[in-house]
Amino acid sequence: MLTLEGTIEDIIFRNEVNTYTVASLETEDGKATIVGYIPFINIGEAVKVEGEWIYHQTYGEQMEVSVVTPIVPSTVDGIEKYLSSGLIPYIGPKTAKKIVKKFGLDTLDIIQYNPERLKEIEGIGDKKLAKIVEAFAEQGELREIMVFLQSFGITPNYGMRIYKKYGKDTIGIIRENPYKLSEDIFGIGFKKADRIAQNMGISLKSPYRIEGGIKYVIHRYGRSGHTYVPKKELIPATAELIEVEESLIEESLRDLALRGIIHISNMNDEVLIYYSPFHMAENNVGRKIVELSRAQLKNFDIDIDQMIKTIEGEEGIEFAEKQIEAIEESIQNGMIVITGGPGTGKTTIINAIIKIFEDQGLNVSLAAPTGRAAKRMTETTGIEAKTIHRLLEYTYMEEGMAFGLDEDSPLDTDLLIIDEASMIDILLMNSLLKAILPGTRLVLVGDVDQLPSVGPGNVLGDIIESGVVKVVKLEEIFRQAEESMIVVNAHRINKGEFPLLNEREKDFYFIKESKPKDIVNIISNLCKERLPNYYGVDSFNDIQVLSPMKKGDCGINTLNKELQEILNPKFYGKKEKVIGNELFRVGDKVMQVKNNYTMEWEIFKDGVLEEKGEGVFNGDLGIILDIDEEERTIKVLFDEEKEVEYNFNQLDELQLSYATTVHKSQGSEFPVIIMPIYWGPPMLLTRNLLYTGITRAKKLVVLVGEQRYLKTMIDNNRITKRYSSLDYKIRNMLTMF
Repeated sequence: MLTLEGTIEDIIFRNEVNTYTVASLETEDGKATIVGYIPFINIGEAVKVEGEWIYHQTYGEQMEVSVVTPIVPSTVDGIEKYLSSGLIPYIGPKTAKKIVKKFGLDTLDIIQYNPERLKEIEGIGDKKLAKIVEAFAEQGELREIMVFLQSFGITPNYGMRIYKKYGKDTIGIIRENPYKLSEDIFGIGFKKADRIAQNMGISLKSPYRIEGGIKYVIHRYGRSGHTYVPKKELIPATAELIEVEESLIEESLRDLALRGIIHISNMNDEVLIYYSPFHMAENNVGRKIVELSRAQLKNFDIDIDQMIKTIEGEEGIEFAEKQIEAIEESIQNGMIVITGGPGTGKTTIINAIIKIFEDQGLNVSLAAPTGRAAKRMTETTGIEAKTIHRLLEYTYMEEGMAFGLDEDSPLDTDLLIIDEASMIDILLMNSLLKAILPGTRLVLVGDVDQLPSVGPGNVLGDIIESGVVKVVKLEEIFRQAEESMIVVNAHRINKGEFPLLNEREKDFYFIKESKPKDIVNIISNLCKERLPNYYGVDSFNDIQVLSPMKKGDCGINTLNKELQEILNPKFYGKKEKVIGNELFRVGDKVMQVKNNYTMEWEIFKDGVLEEKGEGVFNGDLGIILDIDEEERTIKVLFDEEKEVEYNFNQLDELQLSYATTVHKSQGSEFPVIIMPIYWGPPMLLTRNLLYTGITRAKKLVVLVGEQRYLKTMIDNNRITKRYSSLDYKIRNMLTMF
């Protein structure tokens, strides 16, 4: 292995997400090009690099770097280049020059040990100073951690992911138990963590290794929506993974159970292995559902039949038998499920229930799992609906992120209505029910035929299956809804029937095309010209392209690149930034792809700050307002009012969203939906995925592709069985009351 020492003269290319870098290194013997995953080097920085020479056909001789050791810059020029590189937010070339001119060779010591003096520099106030100090400390911390990780064969690419998760505790956590990486770090499976452990000298029969294998298999099932794993599946799967005797796995299972990490249970003569939080959540949810269903309720001193007639007269409607049943049962029961497809009157029922409770002077609260679903609920009821997290006051506390409302500080409401209940997983349902007092009426509204929750559990389906909670299933399509082919076809598809296509003057169309490139071109043209010109819809705000998959010729990755170039093309002066495999441009439509409860947002009215808060959530859609290379930030506007600022190293939380997956669209509604109908894995070409996709549309659906794949999706009613036991536990809890 060869070694070079020198100063980074230029960063030719850097991938901000995975840190792959091409840089020019000035050495005593001249310039050298270095390449590799290098997370912490910056222009002006002195480094020692170790690696091997390679030859690139286009770029010539380069050193492929495997180890980088930073050397603190020792000259005024070096320090200025180091600070000018964009390493630290709010220090660009101009500010760096001012700082170095003021403090000279003492600059880095000033920043590290006496940062308050930076306020002597014009333009640096308290807010900027705090950001500078935090970033500088993080850089020093990051260097030490990266050197440690490299010594055990962990590439900087994964090193950055590890550091984001564990922060300053990274070294201690990995030294104690490297197998924790497979539980916590996306992309590091058990085998990769195992290789790291072997580099650290950990035995193949180490208890940490066996436990790590067991946990990995359990969590793999959890990521597929299961709350438990049958023991008869868990032990062989773990034995195959770690290649040890099954007796050692049995022993480790007992130890994990004794320590409360897993729970071993029997159901119907089968041994089940739960990750303990899932077991406790199912137990708590089961108990609480029975409590709510059997609770003593406040009596309503009204004639319900007369009240319903009054509402019919005021609204000019006539309720169907099932709608009346849903309204009455919501008053008479502590908990009820109202389920049905589009056009079956769920919103009408919700509004009637709200009116009856408000007329009695009772408190009503509304919530939904996602921000967009909550916003839609607000629009259809005229009452503010919140996300479940916001309803429960999810915030940062001393012990970390936690819900402010729970059994000790419950919700103060008489009625809680939750929409899009099919999206709620077992952990969120547990947190929700903890905060609800017996005597509070709970109404769950959802479509059980849609895709299940992304997280573990089959909550809505199991509650219905338990037979303990009153369920009203709406199946009748109302006259106005019957005029919509979206509604008609959604129900046809749900029954396994082929949809009615291209009816004149209707809202559901199919464009035949067999070549994937032509499918993408047609979709692009629909978004850019055909639909805006014919229907007067807005390409950005009204049209959403959905695809079953991320990759492939008609996946969202391909579609987003094409749609970006059509809808928001490169233009002189328009700022853009390449992050990983994505190019972000001012004006781009983007989506937050993970929950970030601490991300700050601000709302301005006429240039004046009116409101600020925290929390940007998975599925939130926004528009890029600005890209600032000097401060290394991107500003995004969400919900047409909330401004959020991202550092470049946070941009793995954003993705282009001209096209998005059907899974990510759950809980949302758009005026126009366009979907490619093309080949894909059978697990994605399913009836309930197609059903979920088209029911996101309010006014128009356009499918583009081959009818044979449309038929494949309709015929494929194979819904993967989720291992969950909530229905069983609800019935068991009933015997204790």
